[in-house]
Amino acid sequence: MKKLIPSYVRVPLLFAIVFAALEYFIDSGDKPAFIKFPMVALFLGVFLFLLIAIEIVIDAVDKVTYHLLTDEQKEQLANAQSVSFTESKWYQNLVSKLTQSKEIDKEEDIMLHHDYDGIKELDNVLPPWWVYLFYGTIVFALVYLVRFHVMNEYDQEQEFKNEIELAAAAKSKLPKSAEDEISFETVTAITDAASLAKGKEIFNNACAACHKADGGGLVGPNLTDKHWINGGGIKNIFKIISEGSKNNPSMVAWKSNLSAKDIQSVSSYIMTLEGTNPPDAKAAEGEIWTETAATEPAQEAATDSNKLETPAE
Repeated sequence: MKKLIPSYVRVPLLFAIVFAALEYFIDSGDKPAFIKFPMVALFLGVFLFLLIAIEIVIDAVDKVTYHLLTDEQKEQLANAQSVSFTESKWYQNLVSKLTQSKEIDKEEDIMLHHDYDGIKELDNVLPPWWVYLFYGTIVFALVYLVRFHVMNEYDQEQEFKNEIELAAAAKSKLPKSAEDEISFETVTAITDAASLAKGKEIFNNACAACHKADGGGLVGPNLTDKHWINGGGIKNIFKIISEGSKNNPSMVAWKSNLSAKDIQSVSSYIMTLEGTNPPDAKAAEGEIWTETAATEPAQEAATDSNKLETPAE
């Protein structure tokens, strides 16, 4: 039977649409998706195979339908339509090679002797396209086995690690925010009211349990005098809050709970507590610190207590 769109146009057109859709929706970087991702290439191959197989089945159904027509109907159909592509000689030869099926009028040659209530069985061979596809899956399985299980080229775990490394490399190229740039080496004291208010809020929630809300010291040392166990100044305060103390487990590292910006805020707020002289403050501990006393952070004293302490978790 003739169709509005011939199969030699329909199959490439459908394949091109699916191919273009995959390339559009899959982000494959500088390489085509079917090259970078083997599963995409496999999908396209299977899809093309199914398109061709469907066309072959439709053509076979058309042949059967045509043979069911009467001679008059066949003549009317021939007069109404010109010779189609599917009726061309080379196309018929191609289909014959791919299917190796017998024509309906020659099926008596391959008819089996079995008879089930008048239903007989044909001894058709498997279509060559199906057999070749089956052989192809065997070859693919052998190549896969040797490559991934004998030569151990790579596995899913290694592929995952490679993707993580690529993602980390891509992330490292992204511009960093101002907050990400804050570190012990670059931190500076901030004095704006909003930041200090944020620092006070963090101090009351995280530090007051050991240092009291007024900074006078409770379990932890007094933060309002000029004495510091691990060195004063914005850099040392930022460092001890961020990394914690090796000498006192109760002073834990807060860098996993607070952002660098928040640690800068609370460190700056703590510096404003100096000289406030709250009532019932603890006695001074450590040595007097001045900004000109050292340019590097003071070494942590070999003591069981710190200038900055927080509740143990």
